[in-house]
Amino acid sequence: MSAQDPPLAPAGLHLFRDAMASFPSGVTIVTTADPAGRWWGFTATSFCSVSMEPPLVLVCLATSAECAPAFRRATRWIVHVIHPEHAQLAMRFATRGADKFADAGFVADDNGLPVLDVASVILDCSVHDRHPAGDHTILVGQVQNVRTGPETPAVYFRRAFHLLP
Repeated sequence: MSAQDPPLAPAGLHLFRDAMASFPSGVTIVTTADPAGRWWGFTATSFCSVSMEPPLVLVCLATSAECAPAFRRATRWIVHVIHPEHAQLAMRFATRGADKFADAGFVADDNGLPVLDVASVILDCSVHDRHPAGDHTILVGQVQNVRTGPETPAVYFRRAFHLLP
């Protein structure tokens, strides 16, 4: 496909969404704080490792998200790989206008960033790069600290959360 190829027709976009929903993925909640100390976050299933040396991960954020301006300025963020008990929290973080941090179990880390008290994996990242990509921004973070827990991560498949056997 070249840059001159026409975009998908609406029916093709619907099939593309269904195809992407058919790819099982983990679920992350990504958080940061703005310069005034206000907490921001979003749910992302578009997350993966990029490099081992240096340790890099990426997560994709919709440019239309309420938290996008905060993440454009952020120098650090936290990626939480959540477990199935956090499914409702992930839905809240995916909902525009929701009070995302209310009674959710977040505490401030040494940098003032919101961190879940329990998660399958917690990655403390500093900004490595940002790349515009269609209606999203690819945030590339260099992992500064890693915490793992015994919780089995949630899997999202065909628009629903699933438990690993």
